[in-house]
Amino acid sequence: MTRKTVLNDSHRSLGAKMVDFGGWDMPLNYGSQIEEHHQVRRDAGMFDVSHMTVVDLHGARARPFLRQLLANSVDKLKKPGKALYSCMLNPQGGVIDDLIVYFLADDHFRLVVNAATRAKDLAWIGEQAAGFGIDVVERPELAMIAVQGPNARERTAALLHADDRDRAAKLSRFAAAEVRSASGAGLFVARTGYTGEDGFEIVLAGADAAGFWNALLEAGVKPAGLGARDTLRLEAGLALYGQDMDEDVSPYEAALGWTVALDGDRAFTGREALERQQAEGTARQLIGVVMDERGVLRHGQRVLGASGEGEILSGTFSPTLGKAIAFARVPAGVPGEVRVDIRGREVPLRVVKFPFVRDGQAQPGVLA
Repeated sequence: MTRKTVLNDSHRSLGAKMVDFGGWDMPLNYGSQIEEHHQVRRDAGMFDVSHMTVVDLHGARARPFLRQLLANSVDKLKKPGKALYSCMLNPQGGVIDDLIVYFLADDHFRLVVNAATRAKDLAWIGEQAAGFGIDVVERPELAMIAVQGPNARERTAALLHADDRDRAAKLSRFAAAEVRSASGAGLFVARTGYTGEDGFEIVLAGADAAGFWNALLEAGVKPAGLGARDTLRLEAGLALYGQDMDEDVSPYEAALGWTVALDGDRAFTGREALERQQAEGTARQLIGVVMDERGVLRHGQRVLGASGEGEILSGTFSPTLGKAIAFARVPAGVPGEVRVDIRGREVPLRVVKFPFVRDGQAQPGVLA
């Protein structure tokens, strides 16, 4: 049975085109995916991300548990409110999920994990938590709204209680705070996002979500759907679980080596496998590619290069760049001249560094 977020009626009243997204009835767009993409890049847009799973960890041994669970080190989180991006691995070093962890207190951490992986994540976290004496509490009563774009924080801050505006405005990147809306609703406001733009991800009670969504609308923040979210995140060089990584792909093979902390003797799940990969190298690598010819790069297309054959992972037409971009997984080594097989025709690609777009601008070498 398809699930609905608490904002489902709001999307439909705005004329959204709804689609099934991992078992959730979600807005693809509200008329024009391209316009929604540009709205976020140039001004401020908002996304309903209430399908994401919020999990609170309570207990004196929450930090030791997360030191074992995550490939990145929660020891980096020294100040309450700070956040960290990490992968959660299996013993073989494959990615069970990628997530954000928030340090709220010595005995309280918050995880935000992907919607499509909810069941297996909760099962894995619960299994790994055995013996640590902590409570793993899913928070299905909470909703989540992402407000993204160069004007997103200013628009959002104007809707907060006067006593909380400065505190929210001064949040550093990857930090969060408990604040109130102008009407008194409690908000967990985090300066994080999945678009490459500045902004907030806001966790709040489901009962307050429609009211805050409508306040954002009145403040000139326009809604955006899954279509724009996907083109924005790929331009920003951000990976998608299930497409760019999964349980058979390690962080090193997904260009996420920067999220691995081989600190001291911390015995996190998957460490031995990652140490072998670091010593011996991996058989595969993830690269960024641009196609200068007209057309669209799509998941599963065959990629040919000097190091061997690979495939397109995430691929799309970039509204900001006006051409197709993609991640591709290819054999390790120098890719050389790379081509993609599009219906039997080999089309040349350029290998580029990602992100493809930063602060609304093409990165050096992307447009060539």
